[in-house]
Amino acid sequence: MSTPYPFTALVGQEDLRLALLLNAVSPAVGGVLVRGEKGTAKSTAVRALSALMPEVDVVSGCRFSCDPASPDPGCPDGPHETGASGSRPARMVELPVGASEDRLVGALDIERALAEGVKAFEPGLLADAHRGILYVDEVNLLHDHLVDLLLDAAAMGASYVEREGVSVRHASKFLLVGTMNPEEGELRPQLLDRFGLTVEVAASREPDQRVEVVRRRLAYDDDPAGFAGRWADEESAVRARIVAARDLLPEVRLGDGALRQIAATCAAFEVDGMRADIVMARTATALAAWAGRTDVLAEDVRQAALLALPHRRRRAPFDAPGLDEDKLDETLEEFGGQDGDEGDRDEGGDDDPDPDPDGGPGGGPGGQPEPDDAPRVDGEPAAQPESGEDREGGEPQPSRGGGGGGGEQTPARAAEPFRTKVLSVPGLGEGAAGRRSRARTEHGRTIGARRPRGALTKLHLAATVQAAAPHQRARGRSGPGLVVRRDDLRQASREGREGNLVLFVVDASGSMAARQRMSAVKGAVLSLLLDAYQRRDKVGMVTFRGSAADVALPPTSSVDAAAVRLESLPTGGRTPLAAGLLKAHEVLRVERLRDPARRALVVVVTDGRATGGPEPVALASRAARLFGADGVASVVVDCESGPVRLGLAGQLAGELGGTAVTLDELRADSIAGLVKDVRSSAQNSGQNSRRAA
Repeated sequence: MSTPYPFTALVGQEDLRLALLLNAVSPAVGGVLVRGEKGTAKSTAVRALSALMPEVDVVSGCRFSCDPASPDPGCPDGPHETGASGSRPARMVELPVGASEDRLVGALDIERALAEGVKAFEPGLLADAHRGILYVDEVNLLHDHLVDLLLDAAAMGASYVEREGVSVRHASKFLLVGTMNPEEGELRPQLLDRFGLTVEVAASREPDQRVEVVRRRLAYDDDPAGFAGRWADEESAVRARIVAARDLLPEVRLGDGALRQIAATCAAFEVDGMRADIVMARTATALAAWAGRTDVLAEDVRQAALLALPHRRRRAPFDAPGLDEDKLDETLEEFGGQDGDEGDRDEGGDDDPDPDPDGGPGGGPGGQPEPDDAPRVDGEPAAQPESGEDREGGEPQPSRGGGGGGGEQTPARAAEPFRTKVLSVPGLGEGAAGRRSRARTEHGRTIGARRPRGALTKLHLAATVQAAAPHQRARGRSGPGLVVRRDDLRQASREGREGNLVLFVVDASGSMAARQRMSAVKGAVLSLLLDAYQRRDKVGMVTFRGSAADVALPPTSSVDAAAVRLESLPTGGRTPLAAGLLKAHEVLRVERLRDPARRALVVVVTDGRATGGPEPVALASRAARLFGADGVASVVVDCESGPVRLGLAGQLAGELGGTAVTLDELRADSIAGLVKDVRSSAQNSGQNSRRAA
């Protein structure tokens, strides 16, 4: 086993270390979510914490780590005899992103349960993590149904495995730690709320601190055991402090004054529900115990708010987590000490909750301000300068080659987003679980049965009985039970929804800015991005203007990143439609190699014009037909406006093999049957392609 990096050797990251230590002191805090860019020691800190956790007493031979002092009466390995016990280090169990449901909760042998009436249960990771740490790296990439199972177990302290009426339950209490890079996508708001604390981490910009990080890491890589030995005394001191804080925790008094501050803070920041109040109370209590005090002070409440509230302030999918510290201080001052409770005032005790794990003062601010580049959604379109118009004179011409529409313009604000019609990919896919298009999935409605490939996970009971029934006499059945063999078992085939790759191809040329349309166009794309966020899609964005096309955002799970890129999208220049389509086709080709099961939906946002270069319209038509030949589902959002319409977007949709909708028709309450139109257009395109072949 490799030597973990010492926790006390971490440089900086005070908030991260404090949040982890508070959960070690009081697992009831509810775990911690660590958000930050890559290379910021998120995983290193979590793995280092496991070495500080005190040893646990367990019943000898119990696969579920029962406490000999109070064994679980429902333990599948029970009942346990008294006296058979031992101790071992607390485990840190890592949950891989690609783990199956059976690997997480455990596997029940359905064949033996049906044929022999035996509950043969193989424990999963939730059993291994009981009374230890469960670590999920890149938790934002974990499938939704696994996240639901994980957080349910964390909330209830038990794991339930149900298979066709056969159930197993075992205790599962653990310190849940998740890490994520927001650039790769966000967690759903309701899942964010289930984590007790959250911290934002970033690499230091101080040269001296960065030098120290590199120096320590190189020393560790050269001699892990020797490096850990040099920090052994500090590690032992922190381990002893955790034990002392755990022992002191039941004696910590949370006075009415502190409770009033907690309630007032949560109300002032308009936090939904009561979970935030409870988490803040538990965190403030743990902070007091960590500082060696039995009274909760206002400083504890403030620090608890900075750790427990930022992720609960996310009011909309594209809002950045954060907390206004000035408002927090005002609220604490207004509601502080109103009942004369001495436990809520500093009477010569430790002025600082001492979040530093090494015992030093300070600890740095726990909250993070909202970033300056957070996307704005405010419905107040900025006026576009007249110089952004396509100076080609008169009505737009599809193949006019001269003069191309002014220089780069100030980015327009996005108009107010709206609920869009559902766009889906026709047919039945097998991609990642999501909420957009029909697909064969592990979860969903049952549509049939098949022989299992490997271990049986979802039994189709009626098909199994039907397969076994004709053989009962030959198998010598004499009693009321059904004689079932392996060959009789049938796996349920289920249909659910998948997430797709929604690739936006956005026209940012001068013709789009000329008639004050870019604000409405950005509002429409932002609305589609909100829909993609809710349906668990990957998104990408290609923009074209001037003489070329750019991949503004490679395919990613971070819809937030797409919203930021959209907000700063400039406009101006000619309309190289063919270049935009060819760039999008190349993006899809590469993405199919990376993720062949994920189907794509191309959304082209344009007025259909093509200018610049020789034969721009013909080139755009040939590029569009590539998508139709590949059977890629597509939608053209027609941005043409004015009394005279050329219908170029509709022609483009026909060449793509998709359908065209106007900005108004994209709204959910303005048109019926849009999904049907998308599907029928794609099917007709496929039929036409087969006839041509």
